[in-house]
Amino acid sequence: MLDSSAQPAGLVLDGIARSYGGTVAVADLDLTLPAGALVSLLGPSGCGKTTTLRMVAGFETPDRGTIRIGGQEVTGLPPHRRNLGMVFQNYSLFPHRTVAENIGFGLRMARMGRAGRDAEVRRMLDLIQLPGRGDAYPSQLSGGQQQRVALARALVVNPRVLLLDEPLGALDRSLRESMQFEIRGMVTRLGITTLLVTHDQEEALSMSDIVAVMRAGRILQTGAPSEIYDRPATRFVAEFLGTANIFEGRVAAGGSALEIPGAPALPFAGRAAPGSRASLSVRPERMALGAGAEALDIRLDVRVTGAVFRGTYAAYQVEAPALGRELFVYRQADGPLGAVSFRLGESLALGWKAEDAVLLAPEPAE
Repeated sequence: MLDSSAQPAGLVLDGIARSYGGTVAVADLDLTLPAGALVSLLGPSGCGKTTTLRMVAGFETPDRGTIRIGGQEVTGLPPHRRNLGMVFQNYSLFPHRTVAENIGFGLRMARMGRAGRDAEVRRMLDLIQLPGRGDAYPSQLSGGQQQRVALARALVVNPRVLLLDEPLGALDRSLRESMQFEIRGMVTRLGITTLLVTHDQEEALSMSDIVAVMRAGRILQTGAPSEIYDRPATRFVAEFLGTANIFEGRVAAGGSALEIPGAPALPFAGRAAPGSRASLSVRPERMALGAGAEALDIRLDVRVTGAVFRGTYAAYQVEAPALGRELFVYRQADGPLGAVSFRLGESLALGWKAEDAVLLAPEPAE
């Protein structure tokens, strides 16, 4: 865990809100970024995450609420007085300037001397693994190299907070994955508080210390990536962060199982009011097929209706007659590449542990 007890939080958003006419873009949002943490705002298009970023940057003014960076209120300050670094999806490099000139632009605007500026540029070129490429132009670099230059330009001014706006969206999958590691490693080594805006679930989960899931201008859940994924608070969070099998019914007497007509009771961790409507979420990888399902808390008879190989695991679609529906199950690959363990039409047992059935809270009113 990050220990921020000896210093103020890197960034605090306290009740910030922004509306355009009668449309609420951000509704009384609270978020704290511990100093040195990488925090992701994750959500679909139109959820308010970019508006939130623009308010932090100073490009938008909140209708109400305050923004503090390192303990200092900056709500009314213009962008150039907030000491922020920003990296955009399109990089925004100057095509007519060299790599060194792009990286050193902020230092030049700050009137740093030539010798000091050159030294800082060389340091950043080493950091982004492009030593000796200072004389190149952006058009002579690959997409990943251009992204690293944009990152170096943002970091060279030693910002108090780094803002990343969908920074990897323009890259292909393999390059995007390698850049996730590079950016994560770089901001961790430098200890810079970072706010990442993305709609890519994998990107948020793999890069972040903390993930804040947004919908309709509100944060639905904030926590460590594993917590958000394994213990989603609402159905939206469960389904937005990957595949989830959702079960709906009424809470049985005793308050720790879900009753669905015609099906065995589905126990879950935690308690709920008996007789109340409730929903459960179970991740496909938490389910077991075949012999491994026999001794688990929940057991159903199912039939395999679909099987797809996905590299390190196989994805199965199974029909559960007792539930009158199909479910998705993931099983780690345990045979030759391309092989699946179960055949179409095969009947077998499906099961999971009660602790992996997550009780979901009702969706907040929009």
